[in-house]
Amino acid sequence: MKTTRTALALTAGVLAPALLLATPSLATAAPVTASASTVIGSDTENAAAIARILADPASGRGVIREANEALSGTPEDRVAFLTTGYAKAQDEDNMVAIFRILHTNPATGLQVKREAVAALEGTPADRAAFVATGFAKARDDDHKVAILRILHANPVTGKGVKREANKALDGTPADRAAFLATGMRLAQAEDDRVDVARILARPGISAALRAAAEKAIEGTPEELRHFLAVGQYQV
Repeated sequence: MKTTRTALALTAGVLAPALLLATPSLATAAPVTASASTVIGSDTENAAAIARILADPASGRGVIREANEALSGTPEDRVAFLTTGYAKAQDEDNMVAIFRILHTNPATGLQVKREAVAALEGTPADRAAFVATGFAKARDDDHKVAILRILHANPVTGKGVKREANKALDGTPADRAAFLATGMRLAQAEDDRVDVARILARPGISAALRAAAEKAIEGTPEELRHFLAVGQYQV
């Protein structure tokens, strides 16, 4: 882990934080990997195979459109869909999913962007692989870079943030996503409460500063941050 972390730390200086909190999830941008058999048989069997594809919740809009056209068409249309049309429609849906990943979230990280563009310029198999597994891996790489930036870009990072950031780096992809989504905020609030308590412990602080600090220490993480960054100097 230390070797990987060192390499990523070098990358962190040039890669933007990948706070992909709003990145399209694989639930909405999933590869079309229908489990239905596409073995060509009688027209009745082919129609049944297409119906199974339509019933698969992973089937995207392109697959659904082409499958419905095949079902309402001729036996030859159904054979054509199962032999070539299905794969073509799957690739269309995967391309749409990748475009959504690239363009619906301005915070998409550089690694995700790099891999997504490579998939779009590659083969249908490349696109299916990116949406199935590559997106999650690239997003986790971006999360690692974002956490390393939190650890190393700010010399006054508090103990709580450092502790939780290191736990996330040593944990799972889900741990890293959770740290960036909520854990960082909570750990920062922990550190901020310690800093406000230090202010309260100073000898001879004014009554106004004490009142403001006591209010902040009982407040939200955002109120704590505002007090330390602005409020204490306004009192």
